[in-house]
Amino acid sequence: MPASMHSGARENRPTREQLLSLFRQIASEVVEKNFHYVAEDSVISELAIDSLGMLEIIGSLERQLRIQIPDEMLTGIGTIRELLDVVEKRLA
Repeated sequence: MPASMHSGARENRPTREQLLSLFRQIASEVVEKNFHYVAEDSVISELAIDSLGMLEIIGSLERQLRIQIPDEMLTGIGTIRELLDVVEKRLA
């Protein structure tokens, strides 16, 4: 039986799978396409999400997770994995 090694804020942090699921849900709503298939290694530019759409997705992630992501942290992000890495850093 795995015991929780951490207590407090960490228990309330979403898992990586929950973050990916949240991205899929938000992207599907914003772009009005089905993104429930996307994986972490999906390249954002290949998903037909324009820069305005990405701004909306990121804004929605920030609101729902109660975080703020500085623009400089978003520079050079190419995959869903890289975006989720940044989100996790802001949740820490």
